[in-house]
Amino acid sequence: MTSISRLSGITAIALGAALSMTAGLALAGDAVIPADQISKALQPKSLTRGLSAGGQQADTAAQAKEAKFVNSLRNRSTRSLSLGEREEVAQLAATKPKIDLEIHFDYNSADINKSSMQAVQELGKALTDPSLKGSTFVVAGHTDAIGGEEYNQGLSERRADTIKRYLTDKFGINGSELVTVGYGKTKPKDPKTPLDPTNRRVQVVNMEVNKTAAK
Repeated sequence: MTSISRLSGITAIALGAALSMTAGLALAGDAVIPADQISKALQPKSLTRGLSAGGQQADTAAQAKEAKFVNSLRNRSTRSLSLGEREEVAQLAATKPKIDLEIHFDYNSADINKSSMQAVQELGKALTDPSLKGSTFVVAGHTDAIGGEEYNQGLSERRADTIKRYLTDKFGINGSELVTVGYGKTKPKDPKTPLDPTNRRVQVVNMEVNKTAAK
């Protein structure tokens, strides 16, 4: 394949949490977000109170369906996921806890840049927080729109796999609790500027599912 010229090796890591203040922090350049803040942003959502019996049953059924799907992805290789499975992951992830962090990768590479090691270590500390025990996290790789679709798809998958490998090797996180998926350039963070570096990221989402949730 023809070598793709990329503007830089910087990639962002987008981790899901619905806190507006963390979205602002994500734009603060290379500032490293501490582990306790990451952990707080990734906390599972509280169960809705006051639902009717019918509403509770429907909610429970939906949660069981989600859990069954997510558990079916555990221990799967990144490239084994079908397009339909990737899209379903994206739809579920949109409703889950998120936080944005910047992780720099070497130029045109899936290797984590030395300047980002502290940021990745803070992430590792956060994911080992006892309050997050039992959760299944999706690690999704994204690129900007520079280069071909096939190339970017592969690069996004490799970057997601790099983050997973680091977390399992350095922090002892169970690999089956980290599901990796690549989206290439198909889901830019900023669709209005698809070439912008902010679109180069790895998204980690707390799917709020543990391995015993569905059988």
